[in-house]
Amino acid sequence: MDFKEHIIDKLTELTGLDHKVVSDAVETPPDEKLGDLAFPCFPLAKVMRKAPPLIAQELASKLSADELIDKVDAVGGYLNFFYNRSAFITDTISAVLESGDKWGYSDEGNGKTVLVEYSSPNIAKPFHIGHLFSTAIGNSLARIYKFLGYDVQSLNHLGDWGTQFGKLISAYKRWGDPEVIEKDPINELLKIYVKFHEEAEKDPSLNDEAREYFKRLEDGDEEATALWKHFRDLSLKEFNRIYDMLGVKFDSYNGEAFYSDKMDEVVKILDEKGLLVESEGAKVVDLSDMDMPPCIILKSDGATIYATRDIAAALYRHRTYDFYKNIYVVGLPQSLHFRQIFETMKRAGWEWSKDCVHVGFGLVKLPGKSMSTRHGDVIFLEDVLNESIEKTRAIIEKNNSDVDDVDSVSKKIGIGAILYTFLKNSREKDIVFSWDSMLDFDGESAPYCMYGYARGKSILRRAEGIDYHDADLAKAVSDDSYTLVKQLALFGDAVKDAAAKYEPFYVTRYVTNLVKLFNKFYNTNPIMRNDVPEDVKKARLAVVDATCTVIRSALALLGIDVVESM
Repeated sequence: MDFKEHIIDKLTELTGLDHKVVSDAVETPPDEKLGDLAFPCFPLAKVMRKAPPLIAQELASKLSADELIDKVDAVGGYLNFFYNRSAFITDTISAVLESGDKWGYSDEGNGKTVLVEYSSPNIAKPFHIGHLFSTAIGNSLARIYKFLGYDVQSLNHLGDWGTQFGKLISAYKRWGDPEVIEKDPINELLKIYVKFHEEAEKDPSLNDEAREYFKRLEDGDEEATALWKHFRDLSLKEFNRIYDMLGVKFDSYNGEAFYSDKMDEVVKILDEKGLLVESEGAKVVDLSDMDMPPCIILKSDGATIYATRDIAAALYRHRTYDFYKNIYVVGLPQSLHFRQIFETMKRAGWEWSKDCVHVGFGLVKLPGKSMSTRHGDVIFLEDVLNESIEKTRAIIEKNNSDVDDVDSVSKKIGIGAILYTFLKNSREKDIVFSWDSMLDFDGESAPYCMYGYARGKSILRRAEGIDYHDADLAKAVSDDSYTLVKQLALFGDAVKDAAAKYEPFYVTRYVTNLVKLFNKFYNTNPIMRNDVPEDVKKARLAVVDATCTVIRSALALLGIDVVESM
């Protein structure tokens, strides 16, 4: 039963207002003591020619309690509705237990394809801590949209093209040791890449050599192409090891190179539509009327750039997937770039360009550390993940926790702690890396949420043999159980908010609050004590089971695996 919809229907019938008008007007009171749902009567003042408080009193007198509504109060200009707590708890817990992991699921995306481009590391360069921001957000959004019934395609737009590959080929031919590189590809390729820049500062002619090698690569030279493919394969092998640690999977690894033969068509289309103008030898789309710099399509030497490749990629994706949304999870510093290419596509007459969305995010701040791959000062993501796992293991061993598989539990908590950190706030906020807050078992953290789940599962294990599936759920009614169950009912809304605003933190905030309410519930509602009546015990166990289900589902949408004991 939908308690909110039931009230909206009654108000629609009573007021004569449009159903959507009523639906948009109802709100949740700031204090639970004021009711579960409120309807402001101010919009009716002009129509009924009465003061809102009088309208509220008049409507309240016509609304009687029923099987879903306990009472209706008129307070000021508001109608406050109080649900029948027994009915609400019974209905919600029964529905959660019946739905299981599908609780909160929606089929709103049925028949619609959402593309999520994220992670996108550069070939032959380290997968550093900064890449995790895009990876965590993109992976979570992909899971969220799947949960809402969309056909989701996860795209890894690899940085696998450009003059840097000419530099890498030059460096490899001068200083590369195939056996050493095979054993530790990313580290060794980074070393020779850094060395190239150091040597090029002394001998600028090396840059000319690099440009020549990239020209050969563009022209399909056999040796250059073979080396490029080798670097790409080695890099992907390393990247996939880290993706496996994070539980991240992609449907496509088409990077910049994939679109290199698709850019001529873009240039031709833009030229035929009269959008290209010459500027200092380059071909650009003038966007001055939008208070933006021009979108460069061809440089003065005739070479294409990122914008050309991204437009070619968008056109290919439209033709291939006919997408509902094409989402780019890329850092905020690239905001202007996306505004330029989206506007250019719009001017090309591509109506679908409005469905392209840039989801930006902030920076990762690690005091005293730089992430410039050019100079080699970089923090490898794999090192951070392993350190988090080891720190978690130390905490578990120090606390003498009764954990069967310390390796598995340490890995799940350690990696979950890092993912949660990147998803706990609005994505546009910068992240300041702090081990203390990340691995805090008592604060807003993954360990805190995971511990709440493990605590619930521990209670259920202690209750093994008690069949609570036919429990009289009305016996679970209390202030804290009611507040908890109301939070369970809001899961679907939190997921929809996260999708609509491209903000996984709505789910992070939801599950953190759920665990807080769960902690309060089991501290004030004893479950396995001998003095708890059997019918009350069963009802409370059902609430625990339902809550564990939703905690697990919510954390899964963040890419975090639960542990059964801690």
